[in-house]
Amino acid sequence: MSLIDSIRSAFKSSGSGGKIDVETRFSRQRTAVTGTMANFFVAKDHAHNDRLVGVKVVELEKYKLFESRFKGLNKPTEGEIAMGMKHPYIAETYETGFSTKGEPVIVMEYVAGPSLQNIVVQKQEHHLAGKRVKLIREMAESLQYVHQKGFIHRDICPRNFICTPNSEGIKLIDFGLTLPATAPFMTPGNRTGTPLYMSPEIIRRRSTDQRVDIFSFGVTCYCMCCFQHPWQGEILNGRAALHHDTSPPTDLLERCPKLDPRLARAIMEALQPKVEERTPDIGQFLHAIRSVKDDFVD
Repeated sequence: MSLIDSIRSAFKSSGSGGKIDVETRFSRQRTAVTGTMANFFVAKDHAHNDRLVGVKVVELEKYKLFESRFKGLNKPTEGEIAMGMKHPYIAETYETGFSTKGEPVIVMEYVAGPSLQNIVVQKQEHHLAGKRVKLIREMAESLQYVHQKGFIHRDICPRNFICTPNSEGIKLIDFGLTLPATAPFMTPGNRTGTPLYMSPEIIRRRSTDQRVDIFSFGVTCYCMCCFQHPWQGEILNGRAALHHDTSPPTDLLERCPKLDPRLARAIMEALQPKVEERTPDIGQFLHAIRSVKDDFVD
């Protein structure tokens, strides 16, 4: 049985894939957040004793457009992929199905802490002080699991990591752009993701592999350490990604001189623009920081 067939078998046996009446079943508790392809909100789930859950409702037209790029390739859906991800540092997906309007719906674990995006953008040092190494390890282990399952996440960025309360831990979310790490899905041309964290291979429409995630992970870790982007400039929109292979990143130790140099070096190696010079796999990154205890040195 192939990887995709295995996922589909597990997905079907879970009982997911049916109709979900979003408006009747859930009581929204938080203002909806609009993402690239979906709307997300926190809600009480009346079907499960009013437990708090995250609900993602994918915009149908955007979903169809994205999926049409892989016509005939037997691509697993986001729901199928998410249901197969069982890891302590990945938010659990409870159920998937379709709204009464036919929109894909994903019901997932509610992670109560702040998003890494808010922490980075608002420079909230109190959330990260003394915890960076632990959180970075957990992020790396979640990504290692995704890669070991045979996938490329393709949207590793601060927005897709949510901290647990008091920032004691962190969880990876969102498999909306995730693809199998197999030849048909790694051909040039699929330019999707979060531009400021995209690898040059994606920006330049070249062949890809799991190292695109390592680049994005390295940029994310860099931003965690100094609250700045390695290619910080006046332009902070998608056009800024064009600089990722046309100008060198600022060395992390220039911005954080007291950061443990082993951690700084591992991060800089992960975000190398030239794929052949980049950390080859996330296990090597974990090995490089294995003996790092504290974020900063005296």
